[in-house]
Amino acid sequence: MDLFVVSKSQVLEEAGRLFASHEGCDAAQVAESLLARERMGSTALGNGFAIPHARLKGLRQAAAAYLHLKFAVPFDAPDGKPVSEVLVVLVPEQAAQDHLQLLAQAAEMFQDRQFREHLRDQGDADGLYRAFVDWPAIAK
Repeated sequence: MDLFVVSKSQVLEEAGRLFASHEGCDAAQVAESLLARERMGSTALGNGFAIPHARLKGLRQAAAAYLHLKFAVPFDAPDGKPVSEVLVVLVPEQAAQDHLQLLAQAAEMFQDRQFREHLRDQGDADGLYRAFVDWPAIAK
């Protein structure tokens, strides 16, 4: 999904709305949980990618959404570059171990230059889905 946003907070608000419509979450709760996590330190990895994440009370299972921003926005990345690719990850409040495993796998994916390029080449949701599913093969 291409998002027209101008700030990190707008990215998180849009993520809240997306999860509200697809997962039945409270949009404000999602946005606030993501923002609270960002206050502890940026979830930007560098190379234009970020993985905002939060544990959410009442969520039944982990959920993720990949967002492509039409224009890159400042995200306090370690390399100083703005972010245009965002993977938002939500997990149930009690799923601490699952949360860490999902984040570790996502970070590993986004550290792989070949995967990042492949992901950016996808033109639709099906292509993006396949890129994530096929990641182990792409990384080899």
